[in-house]
Amino acid sequence: MIEQDQNNAYAWYLLGNEYNEMEMPSEALQAFSEAIKYSDEDLKYKVFDELGKLSQKKNQKVDECECSQENNIEIEEKEDNIIPLRLIIGGGNDKSTLNYNEGLPNISFEDVGGLENLKETIKMKIVKPFVNQGLFDKFRKKVGGGILLFGPPGCGKTFIARATAGECNASFVPVHITDILDPYLGVSAQNIKDIFSNARTKKPCILFFDEIDTIGYNRSRLSGEHMRPIIDQLLSEIEGIDSSTDKLLIIGATNMPWDVDTAFKRPGRFDKTIFVSPPDQGARALIFKLKLKDRPTDIIDYNMLAKNTELYSGADIENVVEVATENVITEILSSGVERLITMNDLVEAIKCTKPSTIEWLRTIKNYVKYSNQAGVYDEVEKFLASHKGI
Repeated sequence: MIEQDQNNAYAWYLLGNEYNEMEMPSEALQAFSEAIKYSDEDLKYKVFDELGKLSQKKNQKVDECECSQENNIEIEEKEDNIIPLRLIIGGGNDKSTLNYNEGLPNISFEDVGGLENLKETIKMKIVKPFVNQGLFDKFRKKVGGGILLFGPPGCGKTFIARATAGECNASFVPVHITDILDPYLGVSAQNIKDIFSNARTKKPCILFFDEIDTIGYNRSRLSGEHMRPIIDQLLSEIEGIDSSTDKLLIIGATNMPWDVDTAFKRPGRFDKTIFVSPPDQGARALIFKLKLKDRPTDIIDYNMLAKNTELYSGADIENVVEVATENVITEILSSGVERLITMNDLVEAIKCTKPSTIEWLRTIKNYVKYSNQAGVYDEVEKFLASHKGI
């Protein structure tokens, strides 16, 4: 099994058990170390148990080795070739304490304003396969793969990706262009390989590539060849040619899906493409409510605000609130009289702003008309049909 797949954690685990039974501790330790490198959390704890037994057995023969190391295992060769080890599980024994989303607050779909149809689509295509893995395993249905989110800027693609990880109770690993690109030849492709290797140690895991068009640019339009190895490596990793992507979901987000290389959009890579539209009226009212929360406000008609902000993105609505707040503070500073943010302040701020989504929607309208043979933009076409003025 290992000869066929060097990354098969379970095969390494079984091999370690065999070496352990044969009283070959050095070989057992090496096999268990390889198992930890590629295992998911459930298997990792089984390996920890076996390492603990191996430690107890060997520590009866030699003095205990004092050690502390982040990777949970420290090895020290003794003169008599007996390997003592001490197992330290960081963060306690409770799996719930293992959090790979350092610095990111846990969020779920409850924190996402509106977008109910999108959330239902994601639940069916992404969340349920992750939380019902037993059923999917029974039917030998792969859990994982690639999802491409596209839509106008500021409509919450990144927030949706994080909320999806929260719904799946999965690790969330955001990847930025600066994590990949390197001026030295070959290093960028190696960075991609390392990113995927790291994500596989945290399965179930969601690997999120924001602005994926910057590293997945259409190869036929490349002006040079320096990006081609990076794109090829990314394609290889997403498809899992060299290693499995089971229980590893890759989410890409882009404002310009027409610039993403077509090779990314075929089955086996980003085989699900989801349109993140500007929020509808109900969603806009909820976003206004969230953005005005904890601010000193008078009575606000959120539904009226939503009606007056058609095609506004979440970022546009946040800008309206910021403009209104800034105007109120400026007035207070000049008059010396403190007051609340009123409905009139928000209406005046709306008059001073325009939706940033219109330019994007007009651009993609041409792609819908002339480049939708594969049906990628069907959802966009429905959205445009309901907004004739664009």
